[in-house]
Amino acid sequence: MPEPTVMEKIVSLCKRRGFIYPGSDIYGGLQGTWDYGPLGVELLRNIKNAWWRDMVTGRDDVVGIETAILMNRTVWQASGHEVNFTDPLVDCKACKARFRADQIDESQCPRKPSKKPGEHTDCQLTEARKFNMMLKTTLGPVEESGQEVFLRPETAQGMFVNFKNVCDSTRIKVPFGIAQMGKSFRNEITPKQFIFRSREFEQMEMEFFCHPSTSLEWYATWRDARFKWYKDLGIKSDKLRLREHAKEELSHYSQGTSDIEYLFPWGWGELEGIAHRGDYDLKQHMQYSGKDLSYFNDETKERFIPHVIEPAAGATRSLLAFLCEAYEDQKIVDEESKKEDTRTVLHLHPRLAPVKAAIFPLVKKDGMPERAMAIYKDLQKHFPVFYDEKGAVGRRYRRQDEAGTPFCLTIDGQTAQDNSVTVRDRDSMAQQRVACDKILLYLLERLTV
Repeated sequence: MPEPTVMEKIVSLCKRRGFIYPGSDIYGGLQGTWDYGPLGVELLRNIKNAWWRDMVTGRDDVVGIETAILMNRTVWQASGHEVNFTDPLVDCKACKARFRADQIDESQCPRKPSKKPGEHTDCQLTEARKFNMMLKTTLGPVEESGQEVFLRPETAQGMFVNFKNVCDSTRIKVPFGIAQMGKSFRNEITPKQFIFRSREFEQMEMEFFCHPSTSLEWYATWRDARFKWYKDLGIKSDKLRLREHAKEELSHYSQGTSDIEYLFPWGWGELEGIAHRGDYDLKQHMQYSGKDLSYFNDETKERFIPHVIEPAAGATRSLLAFLCEAYEDQKIVDEESKKEDTRTVLHLHPRLAPVKAAIFPLVKKDGMPERAMAIYKDLQKHFPVFYDEKGAVGRRYRRQDEAGTPFCLTIDGQTAQDNSVTVRDRDSMAQQRVACDKILLYLLERLTV
């Protein structure tokens, strides 16, 4: 039996440890949908919290909003999504499979996976046709007479249509940004690569409105800042790249676009795009809504339509990148048996780790469980922690290594003598004694780096 690939190992770990499950699993699943388990939901929330802290609450020039998933259909006509948000589609008349015409070389024939669609003798591929990726639904009690609307394919338009509302209801002045996180939906033809390309996903986007004369400078600033964000959270530079789009790749209104890409086990994939969108979006919504979305500068007495810089990140894609970067099958000497062993460990950045510390009583006697539980309850007030008293302590360490927990605290016989515990570091496996009354400070100093 062949050795599992790295990606297969990560997918297996995600289900086994409670990071990610297939959607509707007990009913055979629903392609392109995923559920986030107890560890996965914490990891995803930590990524979003880190983004929100660094992009919104940690700055004076960005505010946050949360807009509706369902929007007036004219929004998508103004944005161009209803006409242009399409992929080229081909069908196979023989096996009824559907493929993206621009990804034939990356696809497999369902009847003979070693061949591409069209290479098998039975394949009967149709001509390519346009396929709109927005998901439709209807509003109203009767479907036949209901109003047709779309689930949003991106969060960006909710920020554009609220530009005037934010200007009128706050004292913020251009240059400033509006940020939003939330669910988006795309009727992907071929969901693939685990959660990388799915039909329901989470985005983290910001629209930064600035004067046209400073827009290129702001584009460079946000491009560099967003690239640095991933590096600061633990992604190595040799697996992360910033790719500037060539002129032929740019939209007609764009003055520049860069993609932040990560080297996944299957190849390079986009995590985030930083786009200079000019004044295209505000002008489109002015035309379709009839509302004035220009900005008046009280100090210079100038009226203008701001240019927009858009850093648009995928929260779920970022999660997959952080998991791939953190995963390691590490050859070690077992801490208890002293024999060579392999441990699976997630070297997640402390800001992202779902559980910050695990607390173990060495044995279930001599008051150790009671002392351990008291420490657990105290730390639980400050961040997610885990209590475990089952099995050998080495096995407990391994379980926490797989979960990405940065620190394990063991209450042992010495604790009763000097009121200290053993703290084990996940990455180095080094251990040191820390006084019980210093544990919180010790962890806080290392969890906020």
